Parts: sequence; C-alpha cells; structure tokens
Amino acid sequence: MTEVRTRFSPSPTGSLHLGGTRTALFNWLFARHHHGVFILRIEDTDRERSEERFVKEIEESLKWLGLVWDEGPYFQSERLPIYQEYIQRLLDKGLAYYCDCDPGDLEVRRKEALARGDKPKYDGRCRERGLKPGPNTAVRFKTPQTGATRWDDKGKGPIAFDNRELDDLVIQRADGIPTYNFAVVVDDITMGVTHVIRGEDHIPNTPRQILIYQALDAPLPEFAHMTVTLAPGGGKLSKRRGALPILTYRDQGYLPQALVNYMVRLGWAHGDQEIFSREELIEYFSLEHMSKSPGVYDEEKLLWLNSHYIKETPLPELAHLLADFLRPIMGPDVLLYPPDYLARVAGTLNTRCKTLVEMADAARFYFADPRPYEEKGAKKFLIPESAPHLEEIKKRLDAMTDFSETALNQLFQDLTSETGLKMVQLAQPVRLALTGKTVSPGLFDIISILGKEEVLKRLNLALDFIYKKQ
Repeated sequence: MTEVRTRFSPSPTGSLHLGGTRTALFNWLFARHHHGVFILRIEDTDRERSEERFVKEIEESLKWLGLVWDEGPYFQSERLPIYQEYIQRLLDKGLAYYCDCDPGDLEVRRKEALARGDKPKYDGRCRERGLKPGPNTAVRFKTPQTGATRWDDKGKGPIAFDNRELDDLVIQRADGIPTYNFAVVVDDITMGVTHVIRGEDHIPNTPRQILIYQALDAPLPEFAHMTVTLAPGGGKLSKRRGALPILTYRDQGYLPQALVNYMVRLGWAHGDQEIFSREELIEYFSLEHMSKSPGVYDEEKLLWLNSHYIKETPLPELAHLLADFLRPIMGPDVLLYPPDYLARVAGTLNTRCKTLVEMADAARFYFADPRPYEEKGAKKFLIPESAPHLEEIKKRLDAMTDFSETALNQLFQDLTSETGLKMVQLAQPVRLALTGKTVSPGLFDIISILGKEEVLKRLNLALDFIYKKQ
C-alpha cells in the first residue's frame, strides 16, 4: 500500500477553533493508524488578513493537544514559484487562459444573469480571446463545459456535479497570487497527499479541484468530507455561534485528552464506547465509521469527560498541572510547596472538580488564610456555643503526634460520646476555621495535609473571631 499522507492546512487569519481542530485530529488519527505522515501547511496567501501571531497560536494549539506534525509547517507564501510553474503548464496545454475583465464589470454581468434567471457564473468572455499576460490580467481555468465530475467520497458516498454548473474559476489573481482551489491542488500534488479529509463545506470545491488534478495529469487523492458541528441552538458552530479558540479551553482548565476525546466523538464512533485512550483512538480510527449526521456541541458532556480525565490523571502529574492554575492566585509562592504537598491537595479535589480552574479555586484555602469566613456558615457555626468545643479540639490536636484518619476519627468519636453532640456540630466549626467554608474535602484529609502548626493557628483565629463577636 502507498504510504498514507494527510495534511491540515489552516489559514492564519484567526484563532484555531473546534471545527478546524477536529479536521486536524481526524487527519492526524488517520495518518497514525496507517503509520503514515501528517503534514502541517499554513495557507497564508491572504496577505492582508494573515498574521504571524495566529501561526504561533495554531502551532501551540496543536502541540497542546498532542497533534504533532511530521512535516512542515509549509507556507504557501513561500511556494509562489511552484504555483507559477503549474499555472504555466496549464497555459501551455491550452487549459487555462488570461482574463482582463474588470471586477466592477463582472459584478454588473452577474446581476444581469440573475435578472434573466441564469446562474451568476462567469460568462466566458475571455475564454477564446487569446490574451497575453498584462498588469491587470488574471488567469482562469478552462472548465469542461460538458459531462460530470464524480467521486466516491469516503465520508458521504458517491457525489457528482454537472460540469455545466461550474464556471471558469480564477486560478491566479491579477497580482500573481494563486487562488485557494488551485494552490491547494498543487500543494497536495507536490506533497504527495493521498487522503484529503476535511469539512463538508468543502464539497463544492472538490469538483473544481478534481478537474485541475485531471488537467495536470495527476492522480487523485481519496476525498472524505466530515459533517459539521452544530451549535446548541442549531446552525453551524462558528466563531459567532459559541466556538472558542482552542487555547481558551486550555486556559479554562480543560485537559487536552478530554478535548481530543470529545472532538472525535462529534463525528466518529466505535460502537457505543464513549471514552478512549490515545492508543485506542489510533487503533480503531477509520473513515468508514465517520458519522453521517452532524454532531451538536454539548458543553456538559465536555465537562463530564474532563472530570473523568482529571480523576484518571496520576496525582503527581495532576499536581504539576494544578500548580500552573494556582500561580495566578498564589504567585511564585506556590513553587515553595513540595510536589508531595501539591499531590496530596490534588488528591482531595480530583473527584470534586470538573476543571483545573475550579480545582485551583477550591484549593485556595490550602495555601492562604481562609478568611473571610463564609457569612452564612459563620453565623451558624462560629458562635459562642462552639468556642468550648473548639478549645477542646485544639487542646487534643496539640497533644497528638498521629494525624492519621484513624486517629482523627477516634478524636471526634470520643468527643461526640463525651458531649452528646452530633458529628456535624463538632466538625462544621472546625471546617469553617480551616477552610472558610461549610463545604470542603474530607475534614480529616484537610487536617492531615495542613499539619498541626497550621491547624492550631487557624483554630486560634476562629476562636478570636468568636470572642470578638461576644
């Protein structure tokens, strides 16, 4: 079998969003499944809108997701002589021609065609004029005027276009810059791309590109068009309809493996399985199992997947990730805490939080003064009646050397027996003193992680708070 070669070819005119990234993912998975090559190509011929910062953002997004390319990045702006060579081939074969039609006049003629009930396509005025190159001449492809262009799409099945519906498209603008449909074909030919996997919005481009392949006597790649992703309220998910830049998901505390798992399931399935390891995705991925119907973006499902991967992440690794999100809260001081401390903290929160941002916020009390106390909880639990019990708990904790769960549980069991109070009446004042909140990870875990000195300090602060209210 010929070596499989796929490509992802974004334009650096904006941030990389979910739809484009899903295209990259499917190409990457297909290449990895077949032990092939994944190419990154930057389509930057739109000089006015292309920006270097978006190139960097695209690369950073792909690297964060683990979609590392084997070749590239190639830049179309650096390949202009190659396009010119292929333009000349078509001109020499009589399969392309120069056109000096004024853009304003073209628009008038399109409107006139619409008024007559005709399709607003180019009328072929320059097709047989035999024009030479000039300062205001574009180059058009001489599209066949009869027959049909067909292909067996690996995502959509057999597709055909009547050639009479296609006009003589511009393949090189008057400024010498090739247009998309021509440049992409030349790139795919010269880079040996065997499979073109992309969104179904490119289906209308495909017959034009196939005709160019044929005019250049080049073998066709396999085409596979993916379904679009819909916004929750309907309509294509887009920058204007809920799509976020990929790096925003990173900054919101999503894990890359969660986003990859989520994206692949928006347009592909392997039975009823929902959660896949990276290795499983590579092993199972095939074009035959791409979805025929569009997926709908569901943030709750993404959060569910993210919480799953947070739970599954080894604590040392999770601690390292958490540190990055604690830094904005703690500043460089977070680096003073040993990795084991951070791992123990992460272990109390990994089943409670859906994102790393949420986890960092929930972990704040482990690193900083928990005050001010939650107002409603303080009114209920940090009251004069609680002071004697807090004093007794502080005294017994101070005398302890074993802060294990068993020892701490015994301490509170003894007090419930001696005082006749319920566990909640003893534990909640302590919880507020240590965390500032009424809801937190397990109290014994908190006491063990904070350590005797910090626990006693915080109990004293809570007692001061109570006594000042009297």
